[in-house]
Amino acid sequence: MSPGTAHSVNATNAATTATFLVFGLNGFVFATWVARIPSVAQTLQLDNSQIGALLLLVAIGSMIALPLAGFVTGKVGNGNAVRVGGVTCAGGAVLISTALLATSVPLTGVGLFLFGIGVALWDVAMNIEGAEVERRRRRTIMPQFHAAFSGGAFVGALVGAGLAVVGVALPAHLFTVALSSAVIALLLPRLFLPITTPAQQHEAEAPDAPKRGSAWKEPRTVMLGLVVLGAALTEGAANDWIAKATVDGLGTDAAAGSVMFAVFVGAMTTFRFFGGRFVDRYGRVPVLRISLASALAGLLIFVFGPNVWICGFGAILWGAGAALGFPMGMSAAADEPERAAARVAVVSTVGYTAFLAGPPLLGFLGDVVGIRTALLAVGVVVIASLLTVGSAAERHHSQRSTAVETGRTKD
Repeated sequence: MSPGTAHSVNATNAATTATFLVFGLNGFVFATWVARIPSVAQTLQLDNSQIGALLLLVAIGSMIALPLAGFVTGKVGNGNAVRVGGVTCAGGAVLISTALLATSVPLTGVGLFLFGIGVALWDVAMNIEGAEVERRRRRTIMPQFHAAFSGGAFVGALVGAGLAVVGVALPAHLFTVALSSAVIALLLPRLFLPITTPAQQHEAEAPDAPKRGSAWKEPRTVMLGLVVLGAALTEGAANDWIAKATVDGLGTDAAAGSVMFAVFVGAMTTFRFFGGRFVDRYGRVPVLRISLASALAGLLIFVFGPNVWICGFGAILWGAGAALGFPMGMSAAADEPERAAARVAVVSTVGYTAFLAGPPLLGFLGDVVGIRTALLAVGVVVIASLLTVGSAAERHHSQRSTAVETGRTKD
């Protein structure tokens, strides 16, 4: 192995580790907020529709930032975009903790708006970095990156449940996480791949390179967005509402709601760690069909289950089914390296819009029919995703995609 090759391999390995940790940190920070939504509702004395309005501010911030995220990442690089997103998230969390101390709903809303902007920049950048790392390694690892997100969320949910049990105030919890996560988010991207990759240079310099934004006009890319739409909505709905639906629908306390959220995230994390093996063996489309069907079945069991144990079983099926839709959508968008960045940005935008904007709207519906029953609306979107899942079929237009599909290429 030549010195140049060894350096490239070492750089790719370092970037893989850093990307894995960045995904995990993102999940931990996100779960720090969502696992304790019942505590926020209690502190601010808000009902479901009011909490939904607050959560919608996260979505609004993200939807404003998402169309700009690809442009920002292209200008400053994935690592710097993660830094900006991480610091913005931390600033929003500090503002939320201050607002909770003052029991100020408007100030909480401003903090959530900033939090949403940071989430959008951070998430799109880390997914683009993950797609590039996957392409460099020539095997399917995107589900493992998303497993790191789920694992971070699982730890965050357990921490949230534990702190709720022992009575630690949410403002102190948020403030501590904000400061520590900001420091880590600033340091980890130092190990990311170089800001400008050969594929990016080719896309930027080629005379016949497609114009920016044209990926939105590609039928397959739009269909992939629809697949990810259902997967992201079912994951986001669970993140935002499964804890409160457990409390309201089953008459449990806030700690039990956090544990139910942890069960969901634990199942999703497990299947993300091992799901790549099934994808390599059976292909994306069959695995995605089974996954989405499992998510739908688990959702129905959770909604109609008569007790916490049956609902917990539903949460396991729900989490397992939600595991692979989003990462496989990212991998499918990155099948052709020369257009990977643009397509990943489009699919990410659709996915995160559903992930962040859909769940708050369920809060308004929840005030009419109850939040547990309102989750049935998610099932309708999952069915639509099942109808479009064929668009995720592997493309054989590059050495990398062929290697990923067969699983024969080693690092």
